[in-house]
Amino acid sequence: MRRRWKWVLGTLGGLIVLAIVASFFVDEPLRRMTERQMNARLKGYTARIGSLSFHPIGFSVTFGDVIMSQQAHPDPPVLKVHRLYASLQWSAIIHGRIVADFLLDQPVVYADRTHFVKELEDPTPVKEHGWQDALQAMYPAKINLFRIRDGKVTYVDSGQERPLTLRALNVSARNIRNVRSEKNVYPSPLTVDAVVFDDGKLAVDGAADFMREPYAGFKGHVDLERIALDYFKPIARRYGFTIVRGNFGGRGDVEYSPDIAVVDLRDVRVDGLQGDYAYHPATAAPVAKAAKATAQAAQKASNAPDIVLKARRINVNDATVGFVNEAAQPKYRVFLANTNLVIDNFTNQKSEGMGTAKLTGKLQGTGATTVTLTMRPENHGPDFDLNARVENTDLRSMNDLLLATAKFDVDSGLLSVFAEATVKNGYVQGYVKPLFKDLKVYEKEKDQDKTFGQKVKEKAIDVASKILKNHPRKEVATVVPISGPLENPKAGTWPTLVGLVRNAFFKAILPGFEREREQIAKR
Repeated sequence: MRRRWKWVLGTLGGLIVLAIVASFFVDEPLRRMTERQMNARLKGYTARIGSLSFHPIGFSVTFGDVIMSQQAHPDPPVLKVHRLYASLQWSAIIHGRIVADFLLDQPVVYADRTHFVKELEDPTPVKEHGWQDALQAMYPAKINLFRIRDGKVTYVDSGQERPLTLRALNVSARNIRNVRSEKNVYPSPLTVDAVVFDDGKLAVDGAADFMREPYAGFKGHVDLERIALDYFKPIARRYGFTIVRGNFGGRGDVEYSPDIAVVDLRDVRVDGLQGDYAYHPATAAPVAKAAKATAQAAQKASNAPDIVLKARRINVNDATVGFVNEAAQPKYRVFLANTNLVIDNFTNQKSEGMGTAKLTGKLQGTGATTVTLTMRPENHGPDFDLNARVENTDLRSMNDLLLATAKFDVDSGLLSVFAEATVKNGYVQGYVKPLFKDLKVYEKEKDQDKTFGQKVKEKAIDVASKILKNHPRKEVATVVPISGPLENPKAGTWPTLVGLVRNAFFKAILPGFEREREQIAKR
């Protein structure tokens, strides 16, 4: 009996050794065959396999230096994998399923959007390139467990000043071949973690339905930290906004499938944002078009049952944002410095109740500014209550603005503005009350190079301010009511707010100077 076991074990060992030795002779033919099959399934791309090692005991294959290149742009390759391991998923065999486990070790992905756009370089639609079929040709069993270890991704978009980069990328997608899941059930656990740009972080923990048609679905939790805002410069530029610096982060739950889109952010944080909206006639039209498209999309999503957008809290900290009118003469800039903004319960669903926002900052770096906003979900256009106060803004910091819009400037003076407004059902009701304190328009030494007409106008305004002063506080006050239909009742909340601020300045604050001058002329 003992001799028989020795014979069995010896035979089995010999077969194993023979299989291992034989595998060395099949590696190269198998490599050539696999490479040929991959290229037969690819359109516009070429695959190369540096080495292949077949392991008969575990029925697994190790691929070395796998490279996939676009034929029109071969350098750098679209995909380069240091090691790719493919094997049977033995845990699935226990349940009667023969599926594969794929591990990509240190893959490097490089994607340039201009190389994929049909109108530019690539006539083949993205979904017809055959990448998935080529990957499947590397191993006979269907992929059920897919992992990436220590990957790197570079994505270049047209006009981007810096590419989107992910490094230390780890991905795990399990149970991919579950094709019997019910609607809005996500059977495939999915985790992702990566470093974004230099020190930003991305983490995803959820589940997917990779077999969903016409595209895959996902549900899970997403965490972002310290994502540099300057990557989004081209997107912001479409709306006329120039980003200088800043970063953002946030965490929340996302569900996205052909049937539903839910974004429920628990908190979003923007730190150190610096940027300006620059107005110029040459760019005004495309910016207006982009804003209109955004407003239409927002109106369509408002209260839609299959689109849920919610941010429980948005924090903007220490921001400096401005408006630059490049078409004016002289060019001027109005800005808010040291700006902090807190938005609570921002949502597109009426059932979620009201949202609130509070902004504090310094207009032109001097005027203490506080704005509170109560927002109701938009059902028939913007719907909100506004209360704003700006106190003791140094008017000298607004001289370029005054010269461009009223053809005079000031030597001294403080501006305060108090305003309230309610917007509902396409109608606005409220008031604006600007106050001028210690206003001094005309100064002989300063204005000696000005024309006679400019001197007379500024002197008249100065005299008016002195005669009509509230002497105990040395202030000149006007109250301008605001009421009537909105200029664009279909615009969103934020464009409507911008319009109200613009109208308040040109219909209340600036005319305040002119009204004081006219009253003096009548006396």
